[in-house]
Amino acid sequence: MNSPLVYTDLLIDFDDTLYDTHGNAVIALKEIYELFHLNQHFESSEVFYDNYWQTNVQLWEQYAHGEIERDYLIVERFRRPLSIGKYWPAHLMEDVDGQRMVSAAFCLEVSDRFLELCASKPGVVEGAHEVMTYLRHRGYRLHMASNGFHEVQYKKLKASGLARFFDTVVLSEDAGVNKPSPLFFEYALKVTGAPRMSTLMIGDNPDTDIRGARQAGLSTVFFNRKPCSVAIETDYEIHALCELKELL
Repeated sequence: MNSPLVYTDLLIDFDDTLYDTHGNAVIALKEIYELFHLNQHFESSEVFYDNYWQTNVQLWEQYAHGEIERDYLIVERFRRPLSIGKYWPAHLMEDVDGQRMVSAAFCLEVSDRFLELCASKPGVVEGAHEVMTYLRHRGYRLHMASNGFHEVQYKKLKASGLARFFDTVVLSEDAGVNKPSPLFFEYALKVTGAPRMSTLMIGDNPDTDIRGARQAGLSTVFFNRKPCSVAIETDYEIHALCELKELL
């Protein structure tokens, strides 16, 4: 497949597009369950895992749209699932809007350990190194475009061995706004010096990556990993990273 435009710059989402964020987090969450002896509070690990993932997805969506702050996300994604557990000692509990819940201090302790464990994992999406090597050899300028937390993303880049491929790292904390806001993409174009008409956004999230980029006037590649039917307008759609070699 040949592109109708000659692209010079690629904005590439990081989490679950190149870096296997979900897979690495699954491993880290199991380690958290053991480290903090959560078996004492839950009938099964699945009860904790299921509640964590449901809460995490909801909060990240709210965070991406500017509805909550980072600090709230960090605490609540553990406070809610942990508070479902039983037999917590009194010193680890506090009143939150009239409810007894696990304390913010303990949730921060769990979160810090979780993020440390996640960021140390090297797992990448299948084909990530191969495709990034190909794109580099093809002469594209490669720019990471992510909503992830600053200190965590740089650790992930190092652990995964993907840092060497990027000309620029564009993070929402530096932009002052998250994807899908068009302001994020305007910031990315400014700091990278990438021309709008020859820049292509590649990502796995139909909302934050694709809708946001298109609203900013950018061409897009939707990495539909499921694959599943998603009602999204995009210039291209792929189901495996290796398909980028046919496209670009």
